[in-house]
Amino acid sequence: MRARPWVAVSFLLPAFLLLGALVVYPIGYSIWRSFFDAAGDSFVGLANYVEIFTDPDNLTSVQNTLIWVIVAPSIATLLGLMFAVLTDRLRFATAFKLIIFMPMAISMLAVGIIFRLVYEQEPDRGVANAVWVGVHDTFAESSAWPGARPRPNAGLEEIKGGGFVTADTVGSADPTNLPLVGVPPQDVAQAATAGTAQPSGDEVTGTVWLDFTPGGGGEAGTIDPKEKALAGIAVEAVKDGEVVATATTGEDGTYALPAEAEGATLRLPAANFSEPYNGVDWLGPALVTPAIIGSYLWMWAGFAMVLIAAGLASVPREILEAARVDGASEWQVFRKVTVPLLAPVLGVVLVTLMINVMKIFDLVYIIAPSAVQSDASVLALQLYLVSFGGGANQGLGSAFAVLLLLLVLPVMVINIRRLRRENRR
Repeated sequence: MRARPWVAVSFLLPAFLLLGALVVYPIGYSIWRSFFDAAGDSFVGLANYVEIFTDPDNLTSVQNTLIWVIVAPSIATLLGLMFAVLTDRLRFATAFKLIIFMPMAISMLAVGIIFRLVYEQEPDRGVANAVWVGVHDTFAESSAWPGARPRPNAGLEEIKGGGFVTADTVGSADPTNLPLVGVPPQDVAQAATAGTAQPSGDEVTGTVWLDFTPGGGGEAGTIDPKEKALAGIAVEAVKDGEVVATATTGEDGTYALPAEAEGATLRLPAANFSEPYNGVDWLGPALVTPAIIGSYLWMWAGFAMVLIAAGLASVPREILEAARVDGASEWQVFRKVTVPLLAPVLGVVLVTLMINVMKIFDLVYIIAPSAVQSDASVLALQLYLVSFGGGANQGLGSAFAVLLLLLVLPVMVINIRRLRRENRR
């Protein structure tokens, strides 16, 4: 440098020019632009920064970013640690690592499209809801005829909480027929023809059927020859608010209640008519951010695993064996020996992922539906939306960019200091 400084300058100048053009100038211009209005003509001081923390949508993006920074890197690092320790004990460790790391080969755009389909609300389209609904329906009975309701003036009244009850008490002298409507004809196409119940001693009998004749015709409240039975409907006899007898309609829609039902009112519980369980609204306002974080973890847990596994491979086995010989359990070895020795690697992974999630954009933009995009928005996405996505306010967008820079800088400083300390060692 002292003998021929111009040689050093000639080598460094192109790098300095590129650094200035691509990094220094954009940062400086963004800071300057953040103090002006949308048009860039009027100086507004800190008004853009005030708007970030006062406008509800902008404030939501700040809060979501903090959630991302705290939750996503922590869980991804924990998963990476678990996978790394697990693969250290598996025979097929290479194949397991390949499977876990494979999502890293997919772009953020592709991951966003994949998980947008995974989180679809309809069970026959979204994998997550298809599994969830399948598990739910395994342990919970589905309703017999969702959407069905009594024909007007049929003697059935709706009760609180759903369901219907007869206006009058019933007896065994005459069948109590319960006509329903509101069932699509295609849903009863394979159903049996409605049967006609007959009085049977002391039993209370009747028929529950779809009071609708295809093609028209028929008489309301009367079981016509072409009308279909509604099988599997629960019928309850209620006296003084207590159920004294129950029955379920057969294939022909008929039912029979024992003598205890004499003088009771009949109730059709709401469970007969409730809409089928349609899964979880993964992309609704309440769950959209956790759902997107889940897709991020699917992609980046492999990255954490590979780095931690590399650190774990360098841990001296003698130390672990010595701890076991001294009587430490596997959990104690993991908690008091393995994790402390891996602390530098865990710090690298955690800091790297924190910087990464601060700039998250693709996943949120693609996965979150437009109706809830404001609920899932983060700083990088809000920066784009207010600057180029219709807001056309580059003053506010520049303020978002500066805020993002201020959030990243402390993490970068911590990382640089840590690297310097390690180099001194």
